[in-house]
Amino acid sequence: MKHRFQWFAVLALCCRWAAQVETAESAAKTGFVYSDVYLKHDTGAGHPERAERLTAIVSKLKSNGVLAKLVPLQPAPASLDWITTVHEPSYIERVKSDCRAGIGYVNTPDAPASTNSYEVALMAAGGLLVAVDAVMAGKVRNAFCAVRPPGHHALKNRAMGFCLFNNVAIGARYIQKKHKLARVLIVDWDVHHGNGTQAAFYDDPTVFYFSVHLSPFYPGSGHANETGEGKGVGATLNAPLRAGCGDADYKKAFEEKLKPAAAAFKPDFVLISAGFDAAKGDLLGRMNVTPEGYAELTGIVKGIAEKYSGGRLVSTLEGGYNLESLAASVEAHLRVLMEPKP
Repeated sequence: MKHRFQWFAVLALCCRWAAQVETAESAAKTGFVYSDVYLKHDTGAGHPERAERLTAIVSKLKSNGVLAKLVPLQPAPASLDWITTVHEPSYIERVKSDCRAGIGYVNTPDAPASTNSYEVALMAAGGLLVAVDAVMAGKVRNAFCAVRPPGHHALKNRAMGFCLFNNVAIGARYIQKKHKLARVLIVDWDVHHGNGTQAAFYDDPTVFYFSVHLSPFYPGSGHANETGEGKGVGATLNAPLRAGCGDADYKKAFEEKLKPAAAAFKPDFVLISAGFDAAKGDLLGRMNVTPEGYAELTGIVKGIAEKYSGGRLVSTLEGGYNLESLAASVEAHLRVLMEPKP
């Protein structure tokens, strides 16, 4: 009887050790949010923001063996309680009714929508929240959300620029309200300025918004003198760049502007609006960032998260419309996120 008890004790210790090892290994990994539901957002024939963007990413990650090394995270729809932290209830209802009525867009033709788009948009925002939860629970070190529709142009009461709900802004409020972290840094490297995200936090000192983007360009905001208002003065930092800029120009903006600002702000969590339409050869952007350049930018932002935020970082897809360069850039981005902590 005594020996049997000893064997049970040894077995229990082994099981506990194995569980701890499994938890430690998963916490060192990168999460990947994706679902075929995101393909149901139909923007119409020939539209650059199309379902093939995601299938190209997944295909690339599968072929290079990256996908198998990621921790799959299944998205769930965001509840309206979280959507209303950023958007007005009347606007949310308008998105729902316009989509289900089959009008073809919300507010403006540059925000195309199909009958499924409301539900898909809830899943896009919800995917980011699932990633945040996984990071906060220690299931993964960081995460990338391959979701659509994108979000950073969406205002509190208006859709625009392919965006219905502002995924990254909702994520920031979720981090603060659910997980009780005070300071969130949002880094936006989409070729277009994230006017919706900036507007959501323009008077809020607890969310620091940094954007590097082509200027002049759509949507016409993001000038260097836009730095916040009221209590939020100084918590917005724009780095507009001229057409044709590439890796060195982006890296300089991150080194000289983002890093000092992050050091002063000391974020508790870092979010990336990861648009890849500044990539060389993109259909809409006029920049020349390479996959290697995106890897460098990722390394800088990841270093900020490691230094100030306990490594807590989630990135979410925004733009990127050349399928080949998009897939290659996402792969480069993920490979850096997957690197072990230095």
